[in-house]
Amino acid sequence: MRILGLDPGTATVGYGIVEEDNGQVVAVGFGVITTSPEDATGRRLQIIYQELDQLLARYRPDAAAIEEVFFGRNITTAISVGQARGVLLLALANAGIPVAEYSPPKIKEAVSGYGKASKEQVQFMVQNMLALNEIPRPDDAADGLAVALTHYQYQRYESLARLE
Repeated sequence: MRILGLDPGTATVGYGIVEEDNGQVVAVGFGVITTSPEDATGRRLQIIYQELDQLLARYRPDAAAIEEVFFGRNITTAISVGQARGVLLLALANAGIPVAEYSPPKIKEAVSGYGKASKEQVQFMVQNMLALNEIPRPDDAADGLAVALTHYQYQRYESLARLE
């Protein structure tokens, strides 16, 4: 199963694609979709949609996972991220790809074993779980891979639980 993980944002959307190969989970690709702060919000959302659509055509994932919005102190940022999430979810729905959503603590726990792990700990575990030579850059790409790995872990657990 090929899984696309998305870390939403308006300026930067991190993505990572993983799949199982001979019993090992491997990175198929990762990177970021970026938009310019000089562009109007509508244009930025359009770019996100179009670039995700191109990624879907290129990688053909079987499933997707996206990080849920974390409401911190900055409500403006949360609204902006929510808009980007909406566009991402729309593109995935239009492509007929099933989507799972995970909170930041669930992602941290699935990847590092600790729901309050630091960003650096999660990145280190992403590198190790995928046997990468270095931590994926930029940080948003590593986050996209972490989301994909989270869905992989949950899917794997569910398939094992069905066997019992």
